[in-house]
Amino acid sequence: MRIISAEQIRAALPWAGLEAALEAVFRDGCAAPLRHRHALPPAGAAAEGMLLLMPAWNARHTGVKIVHVAPGNGARGLPAVQAVYLLSDAATGQPLAMLDGGELTDRRTAAASTLAGRFLARPDSRRLLVLGAGRVGAALAEAWCDRFPIEEAAIWSRNPAHARALADRLKAHGLPARAMAEANPRGFDIVSAATLSEVPLVCGAAVDPGTHVDLVGAFRPTMRESDGALLARATLVVDTRAGALAEAGDLVQAVAEGAITEAHVVADLAQLCRGEHPGRTTPAEVTVFKSVGWAGEDLAAASLAYG
Repeated sequence: MRIISAEQIRAALPWAGLEAALEAVFRDGCAAPLRHRHALPPAGAAAEGMLLLMPAWNARHTGVKIVHVAPGNGARGLPAVQAVYLLSDAATGQPLAMLDGGELTDRRTAAASTLAGRFLARPDSRRLLVLGAGRVGAALAEAWCDRFPIEEAAIWSRNPAHARALADRLKAHGLPARAMAEANPRGFDIVSAATLSEVPLVCGAAVDPGTHVDLVGAFRPTMRESDGALLARATLVVDTRAGALAEAGDLVQAVAEGAITEAHVVADLAQLCRGEHPGRTTPAEVTVFKSVGWAGEDLAAASLAYG
């Protein structure tokens, strides 16, 4: 069985190739049940942890991502999310590879956003705002700059030092990044949010016509990065309906408030990839893509990395 490191995953999953692999799995489909979620008892003073299992399979491969969320890891100097991915042969069940789950998740998450952006963002989008300076925020900045003609990538974080540090790392790799003091979406073509916020950061009244908003971070019903007014005025697309309507706090809370109904979701990403919905139809349209993650993305990315 091969061990595929984070460095090897980065080399094996260039943004264009990974985006194409995700487009294929959304278009063609695979078996991918909703993720299994199990609470873990708190360790000492830390909050309750979580074990997530994300299986998926097709005719070639089976795979499962195993994720531990340990809120107390910050005090230990470790990332709160630890993950590995096991890829196996579909016919025999023989294990083929164990992959770094964190890098795999970061890259497939960002590639799913830019895949949706091909249908929903204006092709001439040049100004990008990334909310969140963690690993996913870094991947999003890299992916958007690779796939769109980005001339400015502003980075915001609740911790300004984190925003400055990420902007400096991105600039060192040749990207047009700068730190931003406020989470103000005005003047940006693409706003990409990857935070753990429980209060809206992107409000409908503050978003300019023609903006594409990419909501990645809120993966629990108690979290949200947008207000109901934004979703109400936008063309709203999700990665998967079942996952988003069950887990995405942006949608769950907006529906509960009466700002939208479930019918406000015009399409999922598979429908865009199959040509069943056109995505953006006018330059002035406000569009929103809300993702919570789908196990089929992990399978496609792991299969591509394995070769």
